[in-house]
Amino acid sequence: MDYEEEDEKSGAVLIAIALVVVGLAVGGIYYLLFGADSVKPAPSPPVVVEEAPSSPPPKKRPAEQANPDPAPTLEPEPLDVKVEALKPELATEQIAKILQSGDLDRAARALGGTETGASAQALEQFLNQNGEPLRLKQIREVGELETGRRKRFAIEWEGGVEPLFLDLAKGEDQKWAVEQVRLPAGAQTKVNPDDSPSPEQASPLLETSPPAAADNDSLTISDKFLQAALSQDFGNAKSFVDTGKVSDAKIAAMCILFEEGKYRLNPAKPLRVMFNRETRAAYLANVLTNEADKPAQFGVNLSRADATSDWKVSEINLDSLLADYANRVAGGDVHYTPLVPNPQGGETLVIFFGFDEETLAPRTQRQLRIVADVLKTDPNRKLTLSGHADALGSDEYNNVLSKKRAASVHDFLTSNGVTSNQIVVVAEGESRPRRPNETDTGEDDPEGRRANRRTEIYLDFGTQ
Repeated sequence: MDYEEEDEKSGAVLIAIALVVVGLAVGGIYYLLFGADSVKPAPSPPVVVEEAPSSPPPKKRPAEQANPDPAPTLEPEPLDVKVEALKPELATEQIAKILQSGDLDRAARALGGTETGASAQALEQFLNQNGEPLRLKQIREVGELETGRRKRFAIEWEGGVEPLFLDLAKGEDQKWAVEQVRLPAGAQTKVNPDDSPSPEQASPLLETSPPAAADNDSLTISDKFLQAALSQDFGNAKSFVDTGKVSDAKIAAMCILFEEGKYRLNPAKPLRVMFNRETRAAYLANVLTNEADKPAQFGVNLSRADATSDWKVSEINLDSLLADYANRVAGGDVHYTPLVPNPQGGETLVIFFGFDEETLAPRTQRQLRIVADVLKTDPNRKLTLSGHADALGSDEYNNVLSKKRAASVHDFLTSNGVTSNQIVVVAEGESRPRRPNETDTGEDDPEGRRANRRTEIYLDFGTQ
């Protein structure tokens, strides 16, 4: 072995021993100066103990519970929630399908719960009133309660079941949902108050008290009035008006206009609210005919004495509808408009004749059938038939002609069920023209003479 290599190895060992000694010395001095707390062992990793999952406590049977007769609850299911849609008619259609199913719980959830205004008992009675499932007839929009935000729809059923009305409102998310349910009056009034469920027994998703004044708000009255006039039901239509402000003649004229003009409410926008205050309201009625590209409209005003009184139709502005009707039937030798101003105030029904004629045209006969129905609603009512002629011919001839015109109306009414003692006949000849028979320059005016060949029908002058 080489002594030089052995000396090198011995030197390296001595250096290593010296470094260890120095390290121990430094550590001892640090320990003496700062204490044992300054030297801490590295933290050990935490021990994780996994507990076995605990099983849910067993459900008690009703006999084991403190309350043996708990109130039934409706646990919502994913598909049986409040119905909402971007279009109100779609939401209404979904609700109609749920109501057809007859499932009370599902219907309650679909209608939106406690804010809808329908009691659980009333809804159940409505769904089961005939002992068989409801059969949908149609869904129609009734009208607008608030511009662009609130609308009412009617769900109509087969088999004579009264319609159900839904008020829908648009939310901030632009979706429409039920705001209030308006059940038929029978579903609300047939319930015995003594049999009403207690709050503990009632469904938590529906009110236990019936809605207030469900059938008497201004929109409902407007709709019922128009539906009656559209179906030529004069007596029913009259029941919704303030008879001191709306004449029988105007109601009858509406019936004639709807029948003759083949008008119907525009299904897309039947009634649009103009204003709706506590005691006054106004709606714009939009109508269509078979000529769908030519819509027309007229105004309906309502009023009531105070917030607890019934709404009544107080004014009907038919000017634009009369003009539309006149344009549709223009042409030929006979003038047509069912309503003219009465010189003594109000309105008067009127029918027109061809030149030198006293016979009734088919259109005139249809109008007079409606007048006959009006008179038959009150056998004590009288009317006056006032015959008129244009200025062509002698006074004597025109007096006779005007009497024949009034007599032809008399005969038609009596042949349709009106008693003769209800009718007074007056001949006016050419003495009371509606329009001038001549122009300003003295020339003959055929258009003016057409409007003068007529019989006026005065309905509003009392009874026997």
